[in-house]
Amino acid sequence: MPRSVNFLGDSFQYDPSDPAGYRCATLDAGKALGAQALAVKAFELPAGESLCPYHYEYEEEWLVVLHGSVLLRTPDGEHTLQQGDIAQFPAGPTGAHKVSNRSGDSARILMFSSAREPAVAVYPDSDKIGVWPGNPDDHVMLRRQDGAVDYYDGER
Repeated sequence: MPRSVNFLGDSFQYDPSDPAGYRCATLDAGKALGAQALAVKAFELPAGESLCPYHYEYEEEWLVVLHGSVLLRTPDGEHTLQQGDIAQFPAGPTGAHKVSNRSGDSARILMFSSAREPAVAVYPDSDKIGVWPGNPDDHVMLRRQDGAVDYYDGER
């Protein structure tokens, strides 16, 4: 039998370092199945929690509501998605999104995208940019206001 995961029954893991308002559990299906080309994760969002801050990436992302309902913020405003709904976020600023659970019950969603690295995410509300090059030691999160440096700054 091929390896498999179950988005409705398998155990989801909480990250104890997630702050209040962003506490949700994750089931990393892509990692569990050894995926190379796709990043596939399911999330369980308790009532009152959000998945990530409002952001966009430079690759297409998809969202499927597996259970419950979520509030989706996009550049067009806020939209309620119900179980079975699917949404697509294009690469770049038009694909900005934030997923929150404003219902009284927990919700489960599935997010997927390419697994390309390096990955870049932009957070318009806080004016931050994050870069994930594949090596956790090289990950960087910075505010744009900190200013850019010249390409040759610090070089000999």
